[in-house]
Amino acid sequence: MWPTKVKQGAELLSLFEESGRNVQRAAYLLRDLFAEYPENPELAEEILRCEHEGDRIAHEILSRLAERGSRSANLDPADVHALTGALDDIVDLAEEAADQLSLYGVEAPMEQGQQLAETLVSASDRVADSLRELRDGEDIGANLVEIHRIENEADRIVRAAVASLFANGIDPMMVIRWKDIFETLESAVDACETVANVLEGITLKRSNGRH
Repeated sequence: MWPTKVKQGAELLSLFEESGRNVQRAAYLLRDLFAEYPENPELAEEILRCEHEGDRIAHEILSRLAERGSRSANLDPADVHALTGALDDIVDLAEEAADQLSLYGVEAPMEQGQQLAETLVSASDRVADSLRELRDGEDIGANLVEIHRIENEADRIVRAAVASLFANGIDPMMVIRWKDIFETLESAVDACETVANVLEGITLKRSNGRH
């Protein structure tokens, strides 16, 4: 049997891995929602369930941190809070983007929205892989570099998408609505980069023998 502290540390890292899988599921559902919209509106309900699941996992992580501490997992408490919050943000923003489609009465998705949803899928895959590798003690450097690259690509897509809204003489209300949706999707990818930044800090502390 594992010593209690080792077991508790493994449990905390496993919860982060579970959160990563939930992020990944929300991103895939959002991609499918954008690809098929307005068909299959039930996908938005599935994303909402992911948001609730993310809240549950975040609560469990922070509860275990408060009860048992994080040193057994070689994690700084501040990093645990930051990583938990960023993972929760990704799913919250995915749910917000799904809700905006209905709230704004969108009749059909724009190509750039679909591209951004695909970008979020790519980033979420890397987030999930990184958290699994963190649990297993593997090198996560390549995934972190890729998340940063994906975030830069999302920025480029958003800039071009917003510019096209103003250039194509679209109805002003449609411009406002899609600009909001694009920016929500961009924020979700930004939250993936925040995860990468926290993970980068964790790996640096580990390599320097801290926590």
